[in-house]
Amino acid sequence: MDDLLPAIELETAAMPQFSVIWLHGLGADGSDFEAVVPELGLARGPGVRFIFPHAPHMPVTCNGGYVMPAWYDIISLDSNSRTVDAAGIIASRQAIRRLIERENQRGVPCARIFLAGFSQGGAVAYTTALTHTETLAGLIALSTYIPIPQLLEEEATAANQGLPIFAAHGSEDDVVSPELGIRARDFLTQHGHRVEWHEYPMPHSVCLEEVQEIGRWLRDRMAAS
Repeated sequence: MDDLLPAIELETAAMPQFSVIWLHGLGADGSDFEAVVPELGLARGPGVRFIFPHAPHMPVTCNGGYVMPAWYDIISLDSNSRTVDAAGIIASRQAIRRLIERENQRGVPCARIFLAGFSQGGAVAYTTALTHTETLAGLIALSTYIPIPQLLEEEATAANQGLPIFAAHGSEDDVVSPELGIRARDFLTQHGHRVEWHEYPMPHSVCLEEVQEIGRWLRDRMAAS
């Protein structure tokens, strides 16, 4: 699998039994969420391998064509909508699927793999998890949105219809509006998905309370598997 995305990896214990593939936002890289791991409170539980891949560099139209790390091109945006490059999202989905495959080869089945993502990374996590053909352990979607609802309507799989989803958003987010996050939550609920929804008084970022809730959620999901 020579075409794997480069990534930072952290393990909470030897011989990890679970994996979390965590996607960063636009213009960032895999190191963006590396510092979150110790704050999740997972040290006493089963070993977890965290994989923080780096997005490829590409021109981003809404940023004047500036080349930066991105999971897909954003053609235009305002506070409540996005016009995105569907081919780019599908290419990133395929790249994340290869990371899932590699975890399978390393002895971690899909049922013990979580996908997580912030902002643009969360949009790819939504798309990848809900269309994956094998049941995953769960999905963490932070300050994000569903980029192409029609794609999910056409390609969502029965295997992940019951996927546990932790979704959170900042009430003061002026990059990805809370309305986009709520719209994603409502879309999922209407299509029969289970969503645990959280809002925090913060801008386009994460906060300690949110990270601790994610840790609690991960511990619960791992205990139930």
